[in-house]
Amino acid sequence: MDEKYKNILVAVDGSEASEHALNKAIKISLRNDASLIIAHIIDSRTYATAEVYDRSLSERIENHSEELLSTYVEKAKEAGVEKVESIIEYGSPKVIIAKEIAPKNECDLIIVGATGLNAVERFLIGSVSESIVRYATIDVLIVR
Repeated sequence: MDEKYKNILVAVDGSEASEHALNKAIKISLRNDASLIIAHIIDSRTYATAEVYDRSLSERIENHSEELLSTYVEKAKEAGVEKVESIIEYGSPKVIIAKEIAPKNECDLIIVGATGLNAVERFLIGSVSESIVRYATIDVLIVR
């Protein structure tokens, strides 16, 4: 008998790649009758400097994140996923997804979109999906 996934974590950032990952996560959740956790990590390092000049930035980013996740949760429910929730965290997505959210929620599959970074950018900053694969102790599916 095939082993079924029980708790699936999909990481989203609003990009087209993460939309593809969400769509795949919905299909796999339905096929496995699994819970779906939709996570968005606000990389606070990227806006910390800008906030010196614009104090409302973090609030706007948080509101945008909540709207994004609300839309994604609704999409999953409309598709028939019964157990779906969303999580917003702050910090480095490279670490938080694989080392914190997945273990805390007893996830057995992480789904992420492939990044569009070119070789130079990947060399300099590394891609989030590559880091998740490196840190995860569970299955990881990278959706192209």
